[in-house]
Amino acid sequence: MNERYSLDELISMAVAREINDYENIVIGVGIPITACILAKGLHAKNAILMTESGLIGFNPLVPVVGIADVGASKGFSYSTDLFSMFTTHTYRGFVDKCFLGCGQIDKFGNINSTVIGDYKNFKKRLPGSGGAADFISYAKQTVLTLNRGQFVEKLDYFTSPGYLDGGDSRDRSGHFLRGSGPSTVVSRKGVFKFDPVSKEMFLASNHPGITVEEIKKDIPWDLKVSPDLTETKPPTAEELAFSRKFNPALSIGQRATARLINKIRYPKLPEKGNAFIQELRDKFFS
Repeated sequence: MNERYSLDELISMAVAREINDYENIVIGVGIPITACILAKGLHAKNAILMTESGLIGFNPLVPVVGIADVGASKGFSYSTDLFSMFTTHTYRGFVDKCFLGCGQIDKFGNINSTVIGDYKNFKKRLPGSGGAADFISYAKQTVLTLNRGQFVEKLDYFTSPGYLDGGDSRDRSGHFLRGSGPSTVVSRKGVFKFDPVSKEMFLASNHPGITVEEIKKDIPWDLKVSPDLTETKPPTAEELAFSRKFNPALSIGQRATARLINKIRYPKLPEKGNAFIQELRDKFFS
C-alpha cells in the first residue's frame, strides 16, 4: 500500500492481529484500546472486551483515559466491581488474553513497570503493577508492548512474572495458571515471540525499514532470530480508516499529540516552566 502511516499506527495494527474471535480480552489504556477496537470492528467481532474496573462487553466510543472511564463507552453488557473482576473472572481462568505495557523486559518476558534505577533512589517512577501481576499470572496469554521501555539482562525491579528462569520454571512454581504466560512482545522496532521449550524471546518480524542489526543493538543478550523471519505487515487502508476514526491521535503519534495539547492548554507558560513540567513528567509519568 502507498498510504503513509505512523509508527504508533503500525504498532496498533500489530497488536490488533494478536486478538482472535470469541476471546475474552482485558483491555488497557493507550495503544491496546485502539488495537482491541480495531480487532473487534474488523476481524474479531465476537471478542468480549473487559476493563479492570469490571465493565464486561465494553464498547468504547472514544479512547479511554483510565480503567473506569464509563463516559468513553457507548455501552456495556453488564458491570461488576474490581474485586470480582479479579476473583471471579481472572483467577478462575476466564480471561483469554490481556495487554500490558512495560518499562523493562528480560529475555523470559519478566517485566518491570515500577521504577527505573534503585527503588529508594529511582531515576524514573513508572505506573506500578496495578493489576498487571495478576493478569499476567492468570490470563491464558499476555501481549506485552514496549513503547518507550528497554530490553535488559536484569530488571531493576521485578514487577510481574513472565517465564521466570525459562523452560518450565513458571509451571513448576505452581503459582500460575498452567500454560499461561506472555505470548508476544511488540516494540517500536519489531515483534517478538517466545520459544515453546526454552521460553526465551526471539525475533519474529522486523518493522518496515528496520534491520535485524538495528534491533540487536537494543538487546543485551544474544537475540535469536526466527528462521521464518518476516517483515511486520503494514496497516491496510481499511485498518487505517477505522483506526483514525476511533483514535486520530495515533496518526501523528501520541507524544506529538501530547505536546500539541500542552501548547493549546498552556500557551503563555514560560519556556522554563515548560521544561520543569516536562522534567516532572519524564521522571514520574513517562
